Amino acid sequence: MGTENKQLSMAASAIALRGVRIFLTAGRAAARRQAAAPPQAEPKPKPRPKPVVFGSRPPQKIFDMLFKTTKFNKNELEALYSMYRRLVTAAQAAAPASALGHPPKIEGIDQNTFRDVMHNTFDLVTEETILERIWVTWERGANGGEGALKFEAWVKGLSVLLRGNNEERLALCFRVYDLNYDGFITKDEMFVLLKNSLMKQPGDEDPDEGVRDLVELVLRKMDIDKDGKVSLDDYRDAVQQEPLLLEAFGQCLPSKRHIAVFLKNLVSKT
Repeated sequence: MGTENKQLSMAASAIALRGVRIFLTAGRAAARRQAAAPPQAEPKPKPRPKPVVFGSRPPQKIFDMLFKTTKFNKNELEALYSMYRRLVTAAQAAAPASALGHPPKIEGIDQNTFRDVMHNTFDLVTEETILERIWVTWERGANGGEGALKFEAWVKGLSVLLRGNNEERLALCFRVYDLNYDGFITKDEMFVLLKNSLMKQPGDEDPDEGVRDLVELVLRKMDIDKDGKVSLDDYRDAVQQEPLLLEAFGQCLPSKRHIAVFLKNLVSKT
């Protein structure tokens, strides 16, 4: 009976936390739509730099490697390369030219383009801290989490984001939440993540107090070994008991609906 009550309590807490996030996400989406309204006066057009010129495709060995190591078929890989080319070309055209009028050198998907794709294609209307963490934790091979996303890194990351198994998705979210890369989600990190997701209400004298209370609630649900912080094993056990806790500290993954729409349209748009 005690175990059943514990599971019910965890589920109720997770549902309540998810409810708060749905409310906040709706608010952020409305704000983003309002911010996207057309300006009253159009700026003078600027000369557009020449777009970057791609070869027809990367070497065949790159496609063969990605076919073996990711969860995309050959047609999807071709379509993803076309998408990649369009994104880099658009970033090249949007970036300001140098003082000498030369187009900037962009060798991959830059952070602004990445943010736009996460927002507009996958509807990740999440906190900027979370988007920043998704960007910096996206694997880039020898470059770790630095620099523009080249084609290989882009596809490998999308493979996990869109078709990752439970363990891959769990590891992705944990990396995002582990702000200092020490292998734990600490109370301080929870506070930063949750504070960024909560909006101050009129009349709130000490909004931080509410965030601290929420941190204590989540810690009780996820700190399985009761050492005051959440390890990957703690996180895995908590999510296995209550799947809603997977994104307890912020949205890191697209919804199933947006994934299905993207994959359905991927090949047809090339």
